[in-house]
Amino acid sequence: MQRIIDLLRQNDLLHVIDTELDIDLEIPHLAYIEVKKADSKALLFTKPVSKRLGKSFDMPVLMNVFGSDKATELIFGKNPNVVAKQIESLMHMKPPTSFMDKMGMLGTLFNLKNALPKRLKGKGVCQTKVYDEPNLYAFPILTTWSEDGGPFITMGQVYTQSLDGTKQNLGMYRLQVYDKNRLGMHWQIHKDSAHFFHEYQKAGKKMPVSIGIGGDPLYIWCGQAPMPIGMFELLLYGFIKDKSARLVKSLTNPIYVPEDVDIVIEGWVDPSLMEIEGPFGDHTGYYTLKEPYPVMDVTCITCKEKPVYQATVVGKPPLEDKYMGWATERIFLPLLKTTAPDLIDYNMPENGVFHNFILAKMNVLYPGHAKQFMHAFWGVGQMSFVKHAIFVDENAPDLDDYEPLSDYILNRVSAKRLLISEGVCDALDHASPNALFGGKLGVDCTGGVIDAPSKTILSDRDLLFKVTTLVPEVSALKQYKTQTKTPITVMTISKKRAGKEVYEALKPLKEHMKLLIVVDNEGNSVDNAYMLIWRVVNNIDALRDIFVEEEFIGIDATTKNDLDGYTREWPKDTDCDQKTILRLIELGLVENNPAFLKHFHI
Repeated sequence: MQRIIDLLRQNDLLHVIDTELDIDLEIPHLAYIEVKKADSKALLFTKPVSKRLGKSFDMPVLMNVFGSDKATELIFGKNPNVVAKQIESLMHMKPPTSFMDKMGMLGTLFNLKNALPKRLKGKGVCQTKVYDEPNLYAFPILTTWSEDGGPFITMGQVYTQSLDGTKQNLGMYRLQVYDKNRLGMHWQIHKDSAHFFHEYQKAGKKMPVSIGIGGDPLYIWCGQAPMPIGMFELLLYGFIKDKSARLVKSLTNPIYVPEDVDIVIEGWVDPSLMEIEGPFGDHTGYYTLKEPYPVMDVTCITCKEKPVYQATVVGKPPLEDKYMGWATERIFLPLLKTTAPDLIDYNMPENGVFHNFILAKMNVLYPGHAKQFMHAFWGVGQMSFVKHAIFVDENAPDLDDYEPLSDYILNRVSAKRLLISEGVCDALDHASPNALFGGKLGVDCTGGVIDAPSKTILSDRDLLFKVTTLVPEVSALKQYKTQTKTPITVMTISKKRAGKEVYEALKPLKEHMKLLIVVDNEGNSVDNAYMLIWRVVNNIDALRDIFVEEEFIGIDATTKNDLDGYTREWPKDTDCDQKTILRLIELGLVENNPAFLKHFHI
């Protein structure tokens, strides 16, 4: 970790905060704001304190280590696209036809041995200090959001193994601190650790778990990488670094961890015991609700002589996961192509919360190919959790060139090109009426511009007048992309009826509108397109909230309740504590920039 800190400092990507700041809200709120800046830096907090615990810590807190494209490249040691090309060339390796070909392949295969982790004898530097009577409160574990269930470890490398010890897994899961020696294990049902857990549960045996914090930041990136089931994520570390991860055995369980992490928390999970975990402000920008999860009893904590505590903040975009996701997107493209061979490229917009919205470019070979491809795409590993996907052809602009790309897409949207289906959803999805599965939307924007009559565009003011005559509860309106075949009309509303009823009431105005989006008046602005996209892809279930009649499409992105037949609990936004923001402004650590703060819902 110290090597990375020095590297960030040398590249002017580190800001050291020597002001005393609280581990509850103050430190994470400052990191939350910093990473939203165009020139964001990693933050090293040298004087963390806890008013709640009445103590100060001599252990610094490092945040936003993946705080920019440049920082991410420094951590990888190369651009993620270079890693992708290495993977692609390996996958396309042909049988040798000459002696020199054989020698070249031998060299490649010899280098691949570095991908295998090495198990060392003896202790690692992560075991310099040993706490046989563990106390989690001795570490500066952060509380990010005012309604979080407590402090959470947010950059924990969770190491587990199968019941027979033949398979290992590294995952990145949040971990709630219940007390000085118990942690909530938030591994979701589709994760490898959960699969292992069920093995131990069926056998009636306790499950060993070790958690690493710090060390090479690439460890934690590997923990969130969508590796195939059964493959140890540290193989990817070795491939990228061209050197083996060096592992040492935990002191009180059989789990092996990297010898250079800063902190190791060891323990066991009793599969017969569950405890309520949460709420927690998660990367969707909403709180995850309380649910029962397994509990880890901590048996030992070890650390370096001078450890650094690494943490991250999740919430409304953009955040550190933007850059981690960029690396994941690039590196896994070649692997995705093996099961979706017609894929050219894909992009996960940061305000689409990754699994909620993706853009994909494909080779179109025959009529109906795009819709066929949607089904294949949704069947590929982690892509099965994607809720909304737009597909374009090879003639479309680059997928990260959003302005011309959006024009290209909107000139090809039609009712006949929508595919609404049902499938598995991420455990963090709150919009669907059922937990873990719900509606999905695919949009075929391949081929030429649609042949459809143009809408009669009115001014925002005139259209709002007509709209409020029919639906008085609408409070504001703005039109986007009126030059395209699919002008977008966004409305804010004080909700008094179901979205379907609003859509039906506005049908007389369909000559002026094609794509109608309705959001709540509270917490939204029709002028903030960036956060509107975030809100829409979070708040809709395609089966329930999309209404289509010829060339008039409605999307209800309001908060759902009994008016919509929604019986689950709708979560709250992860909103910053305003007293904390004011204090950070008074300390001179946050610029008092109302436009910036408002734009990102701070």
